[in-house]
Amino acid sequence: MEISVMTKGHPLWDKTISFAQNCSWKAGPYLAEKMRNNEFYENERVIVATKNNTPVGYCTFTLKDELPKDLEYSPFIGFMFVDEKYRGKRISEKMIAAALDHALSNGYKTVYIMSGETGLYEKYGFEKIGDFETVHGSVDQLFQKRLAY
Repeated sequence: MEISVMTKGHPLWDKTISFAQNCSWKAGPYLAEKMRNNEFYENERVIVATKNNTPVGYCTFTLKDELPKDLEYSPFIGFMFVDEKYRGKRISEKMIAAALDHALSNGYKTVYIMSGETGLYEKYGFEKIGDFETVHGSVDQLFQKRLAY
């Protein structure tokens, strides 16, 4: 299993767009569109897990996620997805580790995740801060992880 931290122009960029566009998760096509339009800031990244050069999972490292702009939490790991055939192989953990390494190398001391999942991110050292209304009108949990230097 390979983990790549990418920006546009990376050899796996277009393959990841196709994978996200056609995955079983409804948010996949939204990420694919963001990637096609390169809607990322300078330090933001797409992280992809591949097996034999074929994407099997992805996530993002971005400054903002689905919280209203007046809430100043930043940065976020988002769009976490692993293909059903590859779940249970610690791929999410490897992608999170790559995102946290990227955060550390850019001077961040805390990283956040918005999620409806319970019990997934806690096992990777994230703690729940609370429930927050998203820009979509739904309510999700906000998790944080403080990074050690």
